[in-house]
Amino acid sequence: MSISNNSESTAKLDSELLRTFLAVAESGSFSKGAVRIFRSQSAVSLQVKQLEDILGHRVFQRQARGVKLTPIGEQLRPSAQKVVGLLDETIGQLRSNPLQGSIRIAIPDEYGDNLLPGVIAQFARNHPQVELSVRCSFSANFPVALARNEIDLAVHAVESTGNNMQVLRKEKTYWVTSNNHMVHQHNPVPVALFDRDCWWRDRALEALSKSGKQHQVVFSSESVTGITAAVCAGVAVGMVGENSLRNEFRILSAKDGFPAMQDSILVLEHREGISDAVSRAMSRAIRGAFGKG
Repeated sequence: MSISNNSESTAKLDSELLRTFLAVAESGSFSKGAVRIFRSQSAVSLQVKQLEDILGHRVFQRQARGVKLTPIGEQLRPSAQKVVGLLDETIGQLRSNPLQGSIRIAIPDEYGDNLLPGVIAQFARNHPQVELSVRCSFSANFPVALARNEIDLAVHAVESTGNNMQVLRKEKTYWVTSNNHMVHQHNPVPVALFDRDCWWRDRALEALSKSGKQHQVVFSSESVTGITAAVCAGVAVGMVGENSLRNEFRILSAKDGFPAMQDSILVLEHREGISDAVSRAMSRAIRGAFGKG
């Protein structure tokens, strides 16, 4: 099923309908979406119905607590973000009104030395009047920081998506050992994992227990750097995402007695209620780095 692209429907898709759609999609409910764009809930409901009538499909599925996107809604979302973002950017340029304000971003340490720093540096060059604050640390703490209004945007891995999250990519997760050591053959096998606040740790231990693999946690760290250092030194095997794979690692599989792990989902999460031009511009820059336009 796909969104109709006939000229009559396209002509009726004005930006205000798309803004309303995004407000509801990002907040997870009609009432919160209405607050975000300073409209009544009835006005938001009417605009969503207009959008659905134009598309010929439902974009939201009503639930007991809020709404979630239908497949058509998921298909529409990136295009709506691009259209609204470009309109805001164009208006700002035509008014000779450079982007101003501040934005607080959090990124995982495993992305702190490759993709995202370049994106943030380019954003700073393009928008010199925006004050940037970047936190590069243990991503398990990011949801709490968002809830406490300590940061505005966060890139982090989750088991499942929720409100205010945009999927950037799905990432494979692997058990790894050092190419130069045989620690993976020990019984019990020594394991290096993230600290106790991280859901990755819980899933790793559950998988090892269910597979019957004898194991002992000998090393815990808040950072991927700590885990990779322990693996490279032959202290333990570790579990890492594909972005953290190194030439010094050997991937362990079922043939080695290690259980397969589920993929993680890398998301860009917005603080509840934030929807200003600066946050939208930074969101576009980060999504663009992952090919999400």
